Amino acid sequence: MSARVALLGSGAFAIPSFSALVTTPGIEVPLVVTQPDRPAGRGRVLEPTPVGAWAAGEGLRAIKPEDINAPEWIELLERERIAALAVIAFGQKLSPAVLEGRVACNLHGSLLPRWRGAAPIQRSVMAGDDEVGVTVISIAPRMDAGLVYARVATTIGASETSGDLHDRLAQLGVPAMVDAVQGLVAGTAHGAVQDESLATRARKLSRADAWVDLHGTARAACARINGLSPWPGTDCMITGEGHEPMPIKLLRCRAVDASLPVGSVATSGVVGCGEGAIDVLEAQLPGGKPMPLADLMRGRRWSRATLVSEPHAPTAH
Repeated sequence: MSARVALLGSGAFAIPSFSALVTTPGIEVPLVVTQPDRPAGRGRVLEPTPVGAWAAGEGLRAIKPEDINAPEWIELLERERIAALAVIAFGQKLSPAVLEGRVACNLHGSLLPRWRGAAPIQRSVMAGDDEVGVTVISIAPRMDAGLVYARVATTIGASETSGDLHDRLAQLGVPAMVDAVQGLVAGTAHGAVQDESLATRARKLSRADAWVDLHGTARAACARINGLSPWPGTDCMITGEGHEPMPIKLLRCRAVDASLPVGSVATSGVVGCGEGAIDVLEAQLPGGKPMPLADLMRGRRWSRATLVSEPHAPTAH
């Protein structure tokens, strides 16, 4: 007999694993649980979460509670005879009442216990971690502190952004998540306790984080720029020959072996740092499209320019 599994998720990170679970033998998915539709865009039109849109496209039954812990939703889980919960990027904490009598696991975008919290992928890239990955854990009272069922590691590419890594880790975690759910419903899964001494916090990002220090190493600057892409990006001011400074957002770069004054921009799109330089592969002017900084320099016929970035109030884009 198939195990009845509810999928709890909101963000796009969940979709590859959820897509795999609905086609896994021995698993039946009678219910998808996601966050309510929220206003979006200039028209403030209600839009579903990525998981909500995916569920509708797959013809799956979806519920959108403001609080899954409310009695009526717990009763629904009981009526649907839900035996297991697969949780990924859901956005609500689960109460003991939701978990009672059920097995559950969560796919997290870091190698726990490093980077517990809201922005693990971004913080991994920003820190220039040598190794990144995903972890499947049990649900625990403390954030991301559950037993570890599986960890899958990889490395960050030279110009890989948080957006790129997000999508790659979502795919990387699929086999581990499917195996964990199957093991839990079969009663064969065994988890390992996390080493609390190694725990770090992945603080949520804000627009105030959109800066980079070019006076440090190129490696550190590159890690921050790529880690803050696609959101909030890295805000700078660029000054070309004979032109007033204008805001520009840096979105992708790689560290290169070059020597330029700090903030100096060559026609090749290479920018000097305190140690080494960065090749800016994607930059964006207000209202413009992302493009290599070299193309922007050519388009404006600048033979040289200067970039300035410091911790500051966010620049409107």
